[in-house]
Amino acid sequence: MKKTNTNSISTLSIIGSGNVATHLALALHQAGLPIRQVLSREFDHAALLASRIGAQPIDNVKHLDSQSDVYLLAVNDDALYDLALDLRLPDALVLHTSGSTPATVLKAVSRRYGVVWSPQTFVRDIAMDYSRLPLCIEGSTPKVLQEIEALFSPVSAHLHHLDFEQRRWAHLAAVFVNNFGNAINALAQETLEQHGIDFSILRPLAEGTVRKMDYGPLWPQQTGPARRHDQKTIDSQRCLLADNPRLLQFYDLLTEIIQEKA
Repeated sequence: MKKTNTNSISTLSIIGSGNVATHLALALHQAGLPIRQVLSREFDHAALLASRIGAQPIDNVKHLDSQSDVYLLAVNDDALYDLALDLRLPDALVLHTSGSTPATVLKAVSRRYGVVWSPQTFVRDIAMDYSRLPLCIEGSTPKVLQEIEALFSPVSAHLHHLDFEQRRWAHLAAVFVNNFGNAINALAQETLEQHGIDFSILRPLAEGTVRKMDYGPLWPQQTGPARRHDQKTIDSQRCLLADNPRLLQFYDLLTEIIQEKA
């Protein structure tokens, strides 16, 4: 990604060093934003991330420099509430990255606060194309929202203005697509491995399922025995699951939903 002129960009500090913190820090660094500090309870983790973005690692909030213009709190929800009690940065732009926490948790930290959250799975050591990253943003005021947009527009063109209620629903939908979707794929992988079949045989099918998103509403594109009301096949597959009552219950529930919706 082409770097932006850093003379026109605020300095930023990152609080957190996990998957989300790492990728957002790298994305902002690649966009040309000068990052001042990385704070993490584990100094080694802070040092590792800081070394990649030219920042100072610290492991105590007492050492946090108050001179940064932006503070990005990329921590889990429990830690976020704790930080909101400890931090007082009244003149800074303070952002959190949670999909299920209101922006107002930061109200006591600063008068300028907001959220940048992505419905994306982050794995620390897997590279990403940040230009394709969807970012959902919210600001405490329209002016703050504009500031957040200006901050992240060099990172990605895919910025979405979502309020807290919308973000909660988007987070739930992301759990369905990613977390539950991965769990379903893991169950399929286990099933094939138990019968000596390479899971890669289903890769083209999985990729085709993702491509359906490009062709409009998904329920009309539903296929399979449930969609066709092919009861003989459904009964045969239920027999295969007879020794696994939980998986059979799951199969029956999804079959019922598909037959009602599709």
